[in-house]
Amino acid sequence: MSVRLPRTFPLPTVALEDAVANQFRLMECVARHFEGRQLFEADAGVVPGLGRPRTTARVEAVLAEFFGAPAAALVQGAGTGAIRAALGAVLDVGDPLLVHRAPVYRTTGVTLLGLGVETVEADFNDRAALDRALASGRFRWAFVQHSRQRAADSHDPGEVLAACRAAGVRTIVDDNYAVFRVPRCGVELGADASCFSLFKLHGPEGVGAVVGSWDLVERVHDANYSGGGQVQGHQALDALRALSHVPVMWSVQSRVGMEIAERLAAGEVPGIAEVRIANVQDRCLLLRLDRPVARAVPEAAARYGAAPYPVGANSRYEIAPLFYRMSRSALEDTPELADWTVRINPMRAGADLVIGILRRALHDLRDAAGIGCPATAAPVRAPGLVPAPASDTASGTRRFIPSAHGTHDHQKGG
Repeated sequence: MSVRLPRTFPLPTVALEDAVANQFRLMECVARHFEGRQLFEADAGVVPGLGRPRTTARVEAVLAEFFGAPAAALVQGAGTGAIRAALGAVLDVGDPLLVHRAPVYRTTGVTLLGLGVETVEADFNDRAALDRALASGRFRWAFVQHSRQRAADSHDPGEVLAACRAAGVRTIVDDNYAVFRVPRCGVELGADASCFSLFKLHGPEGVGAVVGSWDLVERVHDANYSGGGQVQGHQALDALRALSHVPVMWSVQSRVGMEIAERLAAGEVPGIAEVRIANVQDRCLLLRLDRPVARAVPEAAARYGAAPYPVGANSRYEIAPLFYRMSRSALEDTPELADWTVRINPMRAGADLVIGILRRALHDLRDAAGIGCPATAAPVRAPGLVPAPASDTASGTRRFIPSAHGTHDHQKGG
């Protein structure tokens, strides 16, 4: 059978002790911008002199300080709205915009089409191709998606941003699925702006953030003066409260995903041919099955408590493990994977529950097809995982870590 998962290059994650430190640092920022009673109060409206609620401005100040940026703006429209606001603040119709040669996230594509910019592609995985594009002198701005656009993307977003900065090209980063998940988001790596959804960080529906340079953020504020377009104070406070537990939550989730990958790679569940950890869109597991039944797995898993579709990809609604298809953009390069591959995000669940649901779902599908399960499962083909050094093994148990450029989950982020 010729279908194979591509080799993946997962982005680094944040160790639990670092996530705890981030949570504490976030609360220190909150204490510098809020008096205690203000955390229980919220205003609304276009406040004279601010153009937005005072509470919203305080939350923006917390975000700017936490991410080490000059300014921040909360916007409606979640991550898509944040990207649209940032790009719209700096680009005119017909302006060239440097982007990665890869399928673009669908709502980002709609934004770029609506803005009427000229997108020019360069393969960010090929440093020479990127350098040639930057040396052309055509670009004032580049747009970088932090999470992978192709499952096999291998470039280091920080290196891409550094190359752009050295060439005098300013950058806007789509940090959806990355902020708080990776050690440093785009603006912390030197980008002019990071754009992300607070809905994906357990905040209220529809709230996004642009964190970055003073001039860009002020243009976002100037363009969003209408009272109906404001993020009201109660929404801003709701988002801030949610952020207080997100760093630790996502670190735990990353650890659980790694444990699942190790156990599946060791052959714990029959019917799995390959396993990868990948950032496609959110960080998740890609499982290639030994039969083309992937489209039936989400509903089969739902009978045992799994979520068969997302709401906001790590939104407050998503607590059960997600069993879902590969994204449309990920399948553009490899449409043959649609029948063979399932992606799983553990969300708030532990590895035992996820593996138990997977085992039962695949067993049901085998029963429905009249196929018996093997008594034991053999270790699966998982070239995206490699044995850990002997010093990382304990009690004779083999552990596995991602093989890509040292992005080891057990490392401290930095």
